[in-house]
Amino acid sequence: MASVTASTTPLTNPAHPEDGAGARAAAGSPLDAAGAPADGAPVTLATQAAPQRSLAKRMMAIAAIWITVLLLGGGFALERALTRQVQANFDDQLEYVLTALIASAEVDDWGDVRFYRSLGDQRFLEVNSGVYWQISGPGKDPYPSRSLWDRTLDVQGDHVDALPHFYDSEQFPEEPLRVVERNIILPDSDTRWTFTVASATEELDAQIARIRSILVWSFAVLGLGLLIMAALQSYYGLSPLRRVRAAIQSMRSEGANRIEEPLPLEVEPLVDEINSLLAHSEKQAEEARTHAGNLAHALKTPLTVLTNAATAHDPKLSDLVCRETKTMQRHVEHHLARARAVGRRATGHARAEVWPSAESVLRAVTRIYEKTRFDLDGNKTAVVAIERQDLDEILGNLIENAAKYGGGSVFVTVDADPLDYDNCTIWVEDDGMGIPAAERIRIFDRGARLDTGKPGTGLGLAIVRDVAEIYAGEVELGESEDLGGLMVKLRLPRAGS
Repeated sequence: MASVTASTTPLTNPAHPEDGAGARAAAGSPLDAAGAPADGAPVTLATQAAPQRSLAKRMMAIAAIWITVLLLGGGFALERALTRQVQANFDDQLEYVLTALIASAEVDDWGDVRFYRSLGDQRFLEVNSGVYWQISGPGKDPYPSRSLWDRTLDVQGDHVDALPHFYDSEQFPEEPLRVVERNIILPDSDTRWTFTVASATEELDAQIARIRSILVWSFAVLGLGLLIMAALQSYYGLSPLRRVRAAIQSMRSEGANRIEEPLPLEVEPLVDEINSLLAHSEKQAEEARTHAGNLAHALKTPLTVLTNAATAHDPKLSDLVCRETKTMQRHVEHHLARARAVGRRATGHARAEVWPSAESVLRAVTRIYEKTRFDLDGNKTAVVAIERQDLDEILGNLIENAAKYGGGSVFVTVDADPLDYDNCTIWVEDDGMGIPAAERIRIFDRGARLDTGKPGTGLGLAIVRDVAEIYAGEVELGESEDLGGLMVKLRLPRAGS
């Protein structure tokens, strides 16, 4: 074991060493009677409440945005696909006519093109029917369909189209055309003939317009239906939360202390946490009432004694006042220590490193008990789920009592049972007379002292037990095998990682 010495200023009040007040390390600024910071730092409160945020409105907004984006994207893609399909069908019809036109053409004896069979489409014989064909070649007069009458098609003759070439044309006023061309050399001819078939796009445009109209109305109705379903889903899906709110309101108005209504699995964790919080609040309120009652009961007897002595003009009134006020001070300090521990525990997420706390306490106690040998050993990385101030107070009481009632040696072992993964065990041993087994329970009572020859109020172990229990810990007394005196086993829960 490593011997620990120190030269820092003691933290103990010599008048009450066993209370452990001298071994408590300060961990925060003190508060005045009103609970305000002692340094006078201003406390500000929010003067404007945060705006209400509706979960249902938020869900509806997200649903509306995604529905709009998906429908617009899907509608645009579908419109493009259908439009291309309609146009491809239209082009297929033109190519079919162009193929039939080429298959029916031949060159006569004078080098002109003629048809050895007639085309089956009657519209080519009707003037301005919107369906036209034309055959033209270099140095040859165009050979048009009857439907062109006195008009001719402008041929793109600046290139050769070995395959059908489709394009849009505006050559006829107020009659847009879809044109397909192909260059062919007919048998028994050296002329490269250009076969052209054209059709007005009025019917094509009408079909595309009908498709777009159907898509717009269909997607509009679909979007409206999806929004209505999203609204119903939000209303119905959030109904358990409204039931929780109603249950909380009934708790306030009807005095219920739990939410017992069966709710969906997704809401049960929230309800469990609320019930746990209510149980925690009830426990704290009950503890506060108990402490207030205990303090009132403890102060009642000294006050009665002082009142009776003052009324009877007791000549020993001054000694009686000193004795009874010390008793009242003892009770007040005990309940204040518990109240501070309970208040700090309520903040949650308590963590404290045991080794630095023990070193700090030992440095302070060493200055008071200079002839006592202090040894500290064990796990330097142990962390417990307790506030540092409360850990300092517990270790201060235990180490200071061991130094006061021991024979000159105090051993402190941190994490004496490393196989206990839930709790950290701290041993405080001395080489004193120890405590008989029959007295080890009574010694935890407030004001209990086995050695009345030394100064103190007898609150040290009582405070240790009460503060440890607040953090779900425990304290046991035993006999030290190494030193032969008292061994105090302090067990505190480990802090989570």
